[in-house]
Amino acid sequence: MKTYDVIIIGAGSIGLPLSWNLARKGYKVAVLDHEASWGRGQNRAAIGGIRATHSDPAKIKICLESIKIVSSMKATYGLDLEWRQQGYLYVAFDQDTKTSFLSLLKVQKAAGLDIDWIGPERVLELAPGLKREGLLGGTFSPGDGFASPLNTATAFHKLAMDSKVDFFFNNRVEAIDIRGERIQSIKAAGQTWSAALYVNAAGAEASELASLAGLTIPVHPDCHEAGVTEPVQRFLEPMVVDILPDAESGNYYFYQAETGQLVFCITPRPQIWGRDKDSTSGFLPLCLRRMLELYPRLRNLRVRRTWRGMYPMTPDGLPLLGYLDGAQNFLHAVGMCGQGFMMGPGLGKILADSIDAGGCAQNPAGSTEYSLIFKDLACFRTFEHSEFLR
Repeated sequence: MKTYDVIIIGAGSIGLPLSWNLARKGYKVAVLDHEASWGRGQNRAAIGGIRATHSDPAKIKICLESIKIVSSMKATYGLDLEWRQQGYLYVAFDQDTKTSFLSLLKVQKAAGLDIDWIGPERVLELAPGLKREGLLGGTFSPGDGFASPLNTATAFHKLAMDSKVDFFFNNRVEAIDIRGERIQSIKAAGQTWSAALYVNAAGAEASELASLAGLTIPVHPDCHEAGVTEPVQRFLEPMVVDILPDAESGNYYFYQAETGQLVFCITPRPQIWGRDKDSTSGFLPLCLRRMLELYPRLRNLRVRRTWRGMYPMTPDGLPLLGYLDGAQNFLHAVGMCGQGFMMGPGLGKILADSIDAGGCAQNPAGSTEYSLIFKDLACFRTFEHSEFLR
């Protein structure tokens, strides 16, 4: 039997930084993943945005921590993540959107976010070539930015390895031995593994993993596509986000990476549930139509490739973080709803600090709710099973 202090299932956006932070505190940590290497699940399909611009104060706090960690990685550890801190620009072309943005500013500023409303002229300075007709302005958060998902995952993997984390790839968890509401051991690749604490960081496969312990959690993946152009001379600094939906899609967004490529993504309507990773013929016509309506200057860029990944979604769009009755030493850090890449660095540190401080205590006797680590983080709420699970 292989024995550890903590076993994390999932070597992705959450599992990698969490393993590193725990190992730095002296814990003996193992990370298991059924893929051949780190970051090969939803992590490698991320487009790279890291923003603290959220509507929930808890997410703002977590992502401010992520930005602090990522932005200092090169100076502190000599690891280049292709981090570019040029902000997020949310544009408004109708009064309802403007009113919503202005109302949200109060919540965002109160949570410590550096963000302000800017007028049309300033928007066009930040994004020259953007459509002027009907532009009312937007919100701009200069501290947000973007990084390479590949470089970021590789950096956290290296730091974890340097901190003596043991990684076991091509190891799918096949069974969980649970007795007296505690996991005793797990089986993977024909071997038995034991730990004081187990962490479900399995992304889109979180529900299947939980089911091995007889638990039901509502994480259901839906499909999203993204694309990247050839590299060109820099013309755009912030990530541009348009939240106004149409009949076929919701928000869409794009930015110019440190290496010159334009990276873009769109939210389909309705959602496309499932695990299909094959690119479709409908993505480019839909996404490019909307992008060119907003930013005609992009029309001569040549698309290099597209790809498809998954958002591990929850019923209310908020992450699941905590313990369920029946498995009191099984921490779930799942359901990031497409925001795992931006939340992972900060969440990994906060989770490790909480675990080290005794925050992984078992559920109260007889509780039918999640026993949560973060009592002060509003986005990680408790839910009665009857209203929460589906």
